[in-house]
Amino acid sequence: MDGRTGRSRNPYELTEESPVYVISVAAQLSGLHPQTLRQYDRLGLVSPDRTAGRGRRYSARDIELLRTVQQLSQDEGINLAGIKRIIELENQVAALQQRVAELSSAVEGAAAAMQQREAQVHASYRRDLVPYQDVQQASALVVWRPKRSE
Repeated sequence: MDGRTGRSRNPYELTEESPVYVISVAAQLSGLHPQTLRQYDRLGLVSPDRTAGRGRRYSARDIELLRTVQQLSQDEGINLAGIKRIIELENQVAALQQRVAELSSAVEGAAAAMQQREAQVHASYRRDLVPYQDVQQASALVVWRPKRSE
């Protein structure tokens, strides 16, 4: 089952999360040295999947993250601890956005169910038992006078 869509997916289908690149290929694709990738893994910046023999396997998403780390470090001058915090916060925002979408969907479903149930209740009214009288407007004036105690 695919956790994001709830559908079964083909185990041979490649996605951006599929760990397919060995460290040398990932280093070439990201423009970094393999030792830099190992250092980022040790620091927890980019954590690739591991094979049974403990070899690193990078996904397309990991490659993109490596490029982002390099860009933040080189171009923006952010240190690795700051980059790690940025990545953590971005992941947290993404998770919260997904949760908000799930809750919005649940609220919409509950609202639709409530409207359907309300319509069923209204349809179940027995209108033949309720007398209907057309009320005419009267133009009478009533004056009230309290009794005087003597």
